[in-house]
Amino acid sequence: MSRQLDVQTPVGTGRWTLHHPLDAGFLRWLALGHGTGGGIEAPDLVVLAERLPEHGVGVALYEQPWRVAGRRVAPRPAVLDEGWLPAIEALRGRLGEIDLTVGGRSAGARVACRTAAAVAASHVLTLAFPLHPPGRPDRSRIDELAQVQVPCLALQGERDPFGSDEEVRAALQGAGAGTGHRVVAVAGAAHDLRVPKRHPEHEGAWDRLWGAVIDWLGE
Repeated sequence: MSRQLDVQTPVGTGRWTLHHPLDAGFLRWLALGHGTGGGIEAPDLVVLAERLPEHGVGVALYEQPWRVAGRRVAPRPAVLDEGWLPAIEALRGRLGEIDLTVGGRSAGARVACRTAAAVAASHVLTLAFPLHPPGRPDRSRIDELAQVQVPCLALQGERDPFGSDEEVRAALQGAGAGTGHRVVAVAGAAHDLRVPKRHPEHEGAWDRLWGAVIDWLGE
């Protein structure tokens, strides 16, 4: 069951898709943004939207205005933030008093990290945080992840060219991030967090992903 909510922002119309049974009355919600290479149809976002409501967590997936408008190239990071902040405000206005976790995949994860304090998020979930461009570890974005001051879970592919789980873990340590950051490896996965069929942990990989999120939120 899902509902859509269009939101007017300074950079165009964004769109929430809210996944929950009608009148579920969830007090905890997870708001997720997409990356620059795709939209809310990314498999990790879909899995979380389908499975978390069964465990008492509503899920809202956000399409940035550039995607809603049908453009193929994402704008610069500051514009993504402008498209996200009023959307979160509108979501809170729709849902009332809720415990809100924010997050996203890839570029959406960066947006969530940069704006977590501004939207008073209780937790931050990053899916394939793009630590650096492929082959350019010198261009680290660790400051965005390290600045998060609330509990933060980073699900990172072991083979992610944008930064493996080991790279992210080491970078957080080097940046002096606190103990609130947890990095969990997705075995065999690259940036899309898919576990290849030939990998020994392919079976049940998506179940382990959403299970890790539920366990973390339950803590």
